[in-house]
Amino acid sequence: MTLLDVAYGRRPADTIITNGTLVNVLTGEVYPAEIGIFRDRIAAVGPSLQRGPQTRVIDAAGGYLVPGLIDGHLHVECSKLSVTSFADLVVPLGTTSVVSGLDQVLVVEGLPGVRKFLDESKKTGMRIWWGAPAKAPYTVPQSTVGFTFGPDEHREAHTWPECVGVWETVQEMVEHGDPAVMEALELAEKHRLPVFGCAPMSDARRIGGLAAAGIRLDHESYSHEEMLEKLRQGIYAIVRESSVAHFLQENIQVVSKAGARRVAFCTDDVHAADVLAGGHMDKLVRMAVKAGVDPVTAIQMATVNCAEMYRIDDKVGSIAPGRFADVLIVDSLEDFRVREVVSAGELVARDGRMITPTAPPARGQVTRFPVKTVTADDFALRSEQDEVDVLAIGFTEQVFVRKRRDVTLPVVGGVVEPSVEKDALLVTVVERYGKTGNMPVAVVSGMGIRRGAIATSAAPDDNNVICVGASRADMALAVNTVAEMGGGQVIVVDGEVRERLPLPIAGIVSDLPAAEMAVAEQRLDDLARELGCTLPSPLMYLFFLSITAIPDYAVTDLGLVDCVNLEVVEVLQ
Repeated sequence: MTLLDVAYGRRPADTIITNGTLVNVLTGEVYPAEIGIFRDRIAAVGPSLQRGPQTRVIDAAGGYLVPGLIDGHLHVECSKLSVTSFADLVVPLGTTSVVSGLDQVLVVEGLPGVRKFLDESKKTGMRIWWGAPAKAPYTVPQSTVGFTFGPDEHREAHTWPECVGVWETVQEMVEHGDPAVMEALELAEKHRLPVFGCAPMSDARRIGGLAAAGIRLDHESYSHEEMLEKLRQGIYAIVRESSVAHFLQENIQVVSKAGARRVAFCTDDVHAADVLAGGHMDKLVRMAVKAGVDPVTAIQMATVNCAEMYRIDDKVGSIAPGRFADVLIVDSLEDFRVREVVSAGELVARDGRMITPTAPPARGQVTRFPVKTVTADDFALRSEQDEVDVLAIGFTEQVFVRKRRDVTLPVVGGVVEPSVEKDALLVTVVERYGKTGNMPVAVVSGMGIRRGAIATSAAPDDNNVICVGASRADMALAVNTVAEMGGGQVIVVDGEVRERLPLPIAGIVSDLPAAEMAVAEQRLDDLARELGCTLPSPLMYLFFLSITAIPDYAVTDLGLVDCVNLEVVEVLQ
């Protein structure tokens, strides 16, 4: 029996979903229909389909039949959950597809690590559509990683069936003509793969340049005017609502000005606790409806619009013959809550839970990072003066954005001391791969902690160990603890490890169930706030310090980086 036999009515379907009202996102219509499934594909959609003795029947009980939701841009690893754990979190909420670059595991383990994550996803209810990073790491100048990704790797990656385009093409790399990125764009054009942009706070001139370079879509708009300009110049737009970057209320305004046909949704980076409390892509649908978007239009933005952007609409995004049988049953389009989830033809979730939780694959043995044991002296900024002016990385009210702050700090015994009173703490990035031993020291303002140190090895874009502290001794203990665990997050206070979260899979994620991860994250954040941190998400703000694509300053294992001029600069002024 084949898909076409079922499609033409020559054989009964394997599964039929009946007694439901179809939300046809292709036409915007809503009407009664049955869905006939062969194996993992939709074979037929109609009023009355052929049944046989072996046909399984799923009764929608009067509910609406909606395509599986698609997250248009997601860093799976930023959840700190493994692919299996993340899928078990979001599939019951209706997310059956995500577009991800898997860039964190890529820089740690190379293409074999990506392959493992993609293969792992095939045993879950969540399909990963992979975007091969334009270049990895994204840092400029390039920081130290386990594996780099460039044109030679693109040539292999573009042949993978999961590869749907070129991921996270940072606007500076396009504007300044990074040779590796330019070659990646040429390969994408040759292989007819779309290119995905990353252009936060961009103006009309830069947007025009990105469009001319072939950027098809973008998920980074800090205002609806910026998003509208991207739409006007031919770039598809993705409205982002992450755990920290809350832009849906602002950017949904673009729908009233330009319509929704070329607009989709993404979450980018999410915490387990936020998803458990409020939802995932289903939450974005509800938020859009509450903001005045027609419910069917909001569902289109979460399904077929996204699929069309990525040129995967022949596979997902709608309930139509030939597509994967990813179907949600919901009781209300206005108050969009997922009752049941069919993924690849199988009923996998009901009432917010997986029917059978997915078993993760066997993992390898966890080993210590190949780095030396550090001491407080390794984090000493030295000067012969009595006090020095330093260039500090200062957090602003804009999410993740860091501006220059000039601070005068005391020098004691030839060592520059942090100052809690001046909100000037030390920050280091310790190279974790055993290649250079780099561990530069800079100064950060805005973290707010008054004692101790915080460290993490889950730190895009390079996943080196980043640590902020008010005490060099506590910083050393935090870094050593992360290294000994083979990766994770740690808070040290007065020489004691007060909280730790092991992340044994590539030093970036864990097989913890989402509920347990949420508890662990809460303990870390609560302690950070107890120590004085006032940032919305202390650990996430910490690990974003090493991202050079966010203005104006960052810190990598190369040192303090001017993200505008793309160069390493001196801390001591």
